[in-house]
Amino acid sequence: MIREIVITSWNNAGRTHIAPMGIHDQGRQYLVMPFKPSTTLDNILETGYAVMNCTDDVRIYAGCLTGRRDFALCNTERIAGKRLAGALAHTELKLVRYEEDGQRPRLYCEAVHEASHQTFRGFNRAQFSVLEAAILVSRLHLLPWKKIETEIEYLRIGVDKTAGERELEAWHWLMQRIDEFRKTHPEPAGVS
Repeated sequence: MIREIVITSWNNAGRTHIAPMGIHDQGRQYLVMPFKPSTTLDNILETGYAVMNCTDDVRIYAGCLTGRRDFALCNTERIAGKRLAGALAHTELKLVRYEEDGQRPRLYCEAVHEASHQTFRGFNRAQFSVLEAAILVSRLHLLPWKKIETEIEYLRIGVDKTAGERELEAWHWLMQRIDEFRKTHPEPAGVS
């Protein structure tokens, strides 16, 4: 199963990086497969640790994809790192095995500590729409514009019907990013 979460990782100098990512959940072991180049990959290889943060604040997903990464952090409990201060839950991870790959290396991690901080009340349709739009934004360079436009048109329905302030802000950031990308890339590379 793949879970959409937010990873916090850090280098030996203590600089924390926040990145949304699909993580393969294998029970108490997790497979992290970042595309190269990746700050998350570099940080985990350097320190051997990372944190999975579960959040319903979709601004974090949208923000990371649009150059906004200034979200509140706090110390972890068992490892020397940082997690999202507003996380509903977090899992502290230790790297146990690494498999090199030219495009997507495999980082096998095990949970060394898990904690719940708030109740997850479920996603509304707007939150789902923002998450899906964030995934589209992460793949703008790979997808044809027709697919992007069709997906956004459908996802906008959920935003229009159920969004609160957070979801509207996140949606705006993503739509702004798509507009900026479109100005410099009339049609993504490799698409005819």
